[in-house]
Amino acid sequence: MRKKGTHRKAALAVTAMVAAAMLALSGCGSGSSSDTSGASSASATADGGMVIGALLPLTGTISYLAPPEEAAIKLAVKDINAAGGVLGKDVTEVEADTSDGEHADQNTSAAQSVLAKHPSVVIGPAASGVVKNVYKSIVAEKIPVISMASTSMTLSGMDPYFFRTVAPDAVQGAVMGNLIAGDGVKKLAIACFNDEYGTGMRDVILEQLKDSGVEVVYGDKDAFDPAETNYASIASAVKNSGADATLVISYDQATPLIKALSSTGVDTHKLYLVDGNTVDYSNTYEPGLLEGSKGTIPGVHVDDAFLEALKGTGVKISDTTYAAETYDAVILAALAAEQGGDVSGETIQKNLASVSGADGGEKCDSFKACKALIKDKKKIQYSGKTGIGAFNKNNDPSSASIGIYEYDKDNVNVFQSMQSGDVPQS
Repeated sequence: MRKKGTHRKAALAVTAMVAAAMLALSGCGSGSSSDTSGASSASATADGGMVIGALLPLTGTISYLAPPEEAAIKLAVKDINAAGGVLGKDVTEVEADTSDGEHADQNTSAAQSVLAKHPSVVIGPAASGVVKNVYKSIVAEKIPVISMASTSMTLSGMDPYFFRTVAPDAVQGAVMGNLIAGDGVKKLAIACFNDEYGTGMRDVILEQLKDSGVEVVYGDKDAFDPAETNYASIASAVKNSGADATLVISYDQATPLIKALSSTGVDTHKLYLVDGNTVDYSNTYEPGLLEGSKGTIPGVHVDDAFLEALKGTGVKISDTTYAAETYDAVILAALAAEQGGDVSGETIQKNLASVSGADGGEKCDSFKACKALIKDKKKIQYSGKTGIGAFNKNNDPSSASIGIYEYDKDNVNVFQSMQSGDVPQS
């Protein structure tokens, strides 16, 4: 998730969009009648312009993800419109705050708020748990959902209208398991939160560690409440387990948890963090606290040019967490509409795999270049910022890269190396 030394948690507070009208829409959005779907498609194409809906975690435990995702959507829309828009019309975007998986009511109201604007596609949500809470109401309207950050294995192939531009946990989990074993860890403690993402990631890593010589001495079954505020007992359990390294699987909960681990005497130079918490802690802890600890983040290492372009959108960002995945989700949706000849959700869904390269085609790395090929009646393979492979039969990326990061003396996660892998299909 975090790219090199430009990583900072950024919370973006907004007023939750919860109104009686949204609640009334909730009942309608959960249906799947063809009349409702037709009305949605007709509304989306009424003025000929494509509407990008965005479900972002503007508040809650993963609010640090929102700024780069928001910036990426704005940048993608800007680049699309600079290239003449989709089918000759400018693209617009609407967004709503889902918060996190612990706020189910807000998840639902955010989805209904966006649906009320008749989007052609919905980008997000970021968290796997939030996806589970809202996707049915969206896909019932025949509107595709493209998540840029939800990695739970349980989401693979769950609906023809659900796609994602981030690899499921199988790839990151395999890399993390190999990293832990390769570092010579003998006894591992796992501090994992009880969340769709958390326990799913843990189970993948546990499977990878089988027959590796690593003994899991704590946390193979225990998981803490995501709303936990006192981590003293968890830290004591980790300390008493006799582990020589600790894997932390969480979101923002890692900040107080790591502090508790340190206070209890757990070696914080031998922590392993995942994409939910591999962030810049330079202003969080005293220098050197995390030096030597490691983390994994899906996605290629983002270059400086893309970072500067994101900053140029006016959104205040301090990292590029899932920015590439968000940007590519918007571009892929726009190309699917361009290739299909209209901006309805049904057309976009039918063309997403094709423009990602599932049918082969000529490679192109921008909306403008790909649009020109489509105009010339050529098949395309969009090769975007993420470096992912074409969508597979589960609508997951067919391949992906995982970055390995190591913390320096300033508690900054510095990029070390990249590992690539194919995404398994069930």
